[in-house]
Amino acid sequence: MFTEAQLYSPVTRSGTGDVTVHLSDEHPGVHDPDYRARRNAIAAQALDYTPGKPVPRVDYTAEEQQVWRIVSAELARKHRKYACAEVLAASERLALPQDRIPQLDEVSAALTPLTGFSYVPAAGLVPLREFFGSFADRIFHSTQYIRHHSAPLYTPEPDTVHEVIGHANQIASPRFAAIYETVGAAVARLGTEAALKFLADVFWFSMEFGVVRERGEIRCYGAGLLSSYGEIEEFRHADLRPLDVVAMGTATYDITHYQPVLYCAESVSEIEDVIGTFFATMDDDTPLRAAARSR
Repeated sequence: MFTEAQLYSPVTRSGTGDVTVHLSDEHPGVHDPDYRARRNAIAAQALDYTPGKPVPRVDYTAEEQQVWRIVSAELARKHRKYACAEVLAASERLALPQDRIPQLDEVSAALTPLTGFSYVPAAGLVPLREFFGSFADRIFHSTQYIRHHSAPLYTPEPDTVHEVIGHANQIASPRFAAIYETVGAAVARLGTEAALKFLADVFWFSMEFGVVRERGEIRCYGAGLLSSYGEIEEFRHADLRPLDVVAMGTATYDITHYQPVLYCAESVSEIEDVIGTFFATMDDDTPLRAAARSR
C-alpha cells in the first residue's frame, strides 16, 4: 500500500447505511462528538456522490470557517517566503478565497480554465489506481472536511487545506498539471502493484514533497510542504539530494515525521525533464530495473 494511505481515517458504511469515520486515538477531534458527527455527515455526502452529478456542497460552520481563515492566512505568509515562483504565479491566478472555505465546485470553476482540472469529492482514502488514474482525465479526488478547531495549524491526515491550498495551487500551474496528467497516463499502463507503488513513491518525493533551487535559495513546490505550517519551515534543513527517480522510488521513509531527505531540482525545467519524463516512460518492469541498478 502507498505509504500516505496510512494517513487517511478509514470510512465505513453499515448495513443500515450509517457512515462512520474512524479517527485514531491521537486525533485532536477524537473526543469531540460534534466533530465526529460532522466528519460522518461530510463523508456520507461524498460516498453518495455520482460522477456527472453536481458536486455536493458542505454547509461549513462558523468554527470551521475560522479554522480556514487562520490556516489560509498563515500559509499565505509562508508561501511568499518559501514557495517557488511557479507556484506563487499559479496561486495568484487561481485566487482562492482566504476568508472562507471554497466549495469544490468553486475550486473547479477557477481551476478548469487554467489547466483543465476539476475537483470531485472523496470521503477519505481513494484507491491508488483510481486516485492517480483520474489525473489522466484531469480529475482530482478531494476530501471536504477540515481539521479540528483545537489545532488549526496541525492535522494528522489530509484535509481540505491540504487538497486545496496544497494541490490546487500546484495544479493551477500548466507545467505541473501536465506532469499530473502524465502520472494518470502511466497508471493506465501499469498492471503490477510493485510498479504502482514505485510511481506513488516518486510522486511523494516530487509532487508532494518536492523542492527546487531558485536564485540560490531552496523553495518548495510539493503540495505536502505547501499545506504544512510546520514542515514548510523545516524543509531547508533536510538532507537535500539531486533528483534521482531510482532513489525516490525505493526510499524508506516515515510519513509521521518531517522528511529528513528531500530531492532538490535545479529548476522547474529539470522537474519536467526528470520527473515528467520518468512518468511518461515508466512501465511494469521499472521496479526490477531500479533494483538491478541499485545493486
